[in-house]
Amino acid sequence: MTKPQRIQNDIKKEIERFFIDKGIDSPNIYLEKSDIATHGDISINAALRYGNILKQNPLILAQEIASCLQSKHIDYISDIQAIKPGFVNIFFNTHFFTDILRNILRLKKTFGKNNTQKDKTWVIEHTSPNPNKAMHLGHLRNNLVGMSIARILEWNGAKVICDAVNNNRGIAIVKMMWGFLAHMKKNNDTPSNIKRWITHPHDWYTPEEADLLYDLFINKCYILGEKDFRDNPAIEKLIRKMVVQWEAHDKNVWKLWRHVLYYADMGIDRTLTRLNNRWDKVWAEHQHYTAGKKYIQKGLALGIFKKLNDGAILTNLAAYNLSDTILLKNDGTSLYITQDIALTALKKKTYRADRLVWVIGPDQSLAMQQLFAICEQLGIGSLKDFIHVAYGYVGLKDNGKFQKMSSRGGATILIDDVINATKDEITNRFAQNDKNDNTDIKSRAEKLALAAVKFNILKSDRNQDMLFDIHKSIEISGDSGIYVMYAYARAQSVLRKAKQNNFTIAPQSTVSTGQDITRLLITFPQVVQESSQSLSAHHIAQFLLELCGLFNAWYAQETILDNSNTQSHKLAITKATSQTIANGLELLGISTVEKI
Repeated sequence: MTKPQRIQNDIKKEIERFFIDKGIDSPNIYLEKSDIATHGDISINAALRYGNILKQNPLILAQEIASCLQSKHIDYISDIQAIKPGFVNIFFNTHFFTDILRNILRLKKTFGKNNTQKDKTWVIEHTSPNPNKAMHLGHLRNNLVGMSIARILEWNGAKVICDAVNNNRGIAIVKMMWGFLAHMKKNNDTPSNIKRWITHPHDWYTPEEADLLYDLFINKCYILGEKDFRDNPAIEKLIRKMVVQWEAHDKNVWKLWRHVLYYADMGIDRTLTRLNNRWDKVWAEHQHYTAGKKYIQKGLALGIFKKLNDGAILTNLAAYNLSDTILLKNDGTSLYITQDIALTALKKKTYRADRLVWVIGPDQSLAMQQLFAICEQLGIGSLKDFIHVAYGYVGLKDNGKFQKMSSRGGATILIDDVINATKDEITNRFAQNDKNDNTDIKSRAEKLALAAVKFNILKSDRNQDMLFDIHKSIEISGDSGIYVMYAYARAQSVLRKAKQNNFTIAPQSTVSTGQDITRLLITFPQVVQESSQSLSAHHIAQFLLELCGLFNAWYAQETILDNSNTQSHKLAITKATSQTIANGLELLGISTVEKI
């Protein structure tokens, strides 16, 4: 921890002690950047938040906080003011800002990191795709939310394990298998049966031969298989028989199952590699789906669950104010929640983690609450061990109105499609600006497309529904990833020229230019902590937009390379800004580019 960070930490601790002495348990103190320079460098609204609880005038409470801090004679502080209606504004001297810049230049890629989650282990389950479908924008938001949370927690000192569930069994998978058998034959006269495929596999197309990407090939198999199942009772019966055969470990059925899942996994890996996805462990559903039954029988024996007259087993969640749900059907077959119980127990045993996190859409909120309650009843873990991180829907434009994504209704945009469309827009822009003569155009266009897409999704609070707009995502001016990247590239251009001329980059305590920028840079470590507390990356994205706005405005009115006695300080601000942008983008999973 740097000295400026220790100073801020000391301020927080002193105010926390102040409120603890007043009778407030575990007070939350936030140091916020003042919007107006005359209102200090940081502002504290704790008196407003706790005034009602303490039944005390917030302004008087703020004055008491100011007096308390003044009595501690904390380094770097030049003035402390209490103002209406109850803010405490703190002013730092120029040495504080100089040291902020100096520390950013020294810490480089580690600026913003902390140890608030040291010795804690988190498991983040995210992006568990269905192998039978190509991934769409909903999966994209799941992946970006999950991966950003993992990076943010690691920046806060935690050990993070990313995992996923491969939902590789069930009737949907068998429909996909049938779709392959019936519709991927090279000759319509070829019988649609497994034995024929076993003996003559080359009579069926591969994705390459069908000129389809792996995931689109599998998606087509599923759609055609689903249609056959829905329209033809004889095929429905055949598919249901294949499900039973799979359950019985029929070797031929399993051989076909592994064959089509290979294509599915290749498609998933290709798309997620593009996003720089990370999984440390992938749980295969077929390996644990039957294990949940023993937990249900245990709960029944303990009197936690109850058996209905028809033989089905039901939860008893009245104590949790939750509706009950069936755990086992009357024929003894399990449900998704049954296998989720088994997997949760397996995770607890395997990882011994402090927190297990599920990044799953909001439509699963009730199911997750029920799962957590059941796991507590069974002694698998307590409610505080489990966290459901929900995220809002990603919508499409439909006459200016929000339309929820739907894989069944046809209103679906695939991940690759939206990245490719964004990449095409960026490539066209390069061509219009005569920038298409660069040999690295494809690489830069790919990076910029990913930056635009990722930033567009992560800039909003994860709980908000959002409307994806490709054109807005690539605007050079506005709240876009390209806008942030443009500011970074601008700073890099200045620094390259400085390096070529061997200019000195050094903060100077006697120079006040760019102080608004430095005042904001102070808050980056706190923004990183705040993001870990809320498990949302939008704080990082919004910080970057504000930082780039300040830098661009400052750049427009200052000549940085002017050979003046303030040049080294202005270069220090530029380099510190550039480094902080790079660090923030890394948290969002975005690679920087030196030029646009």
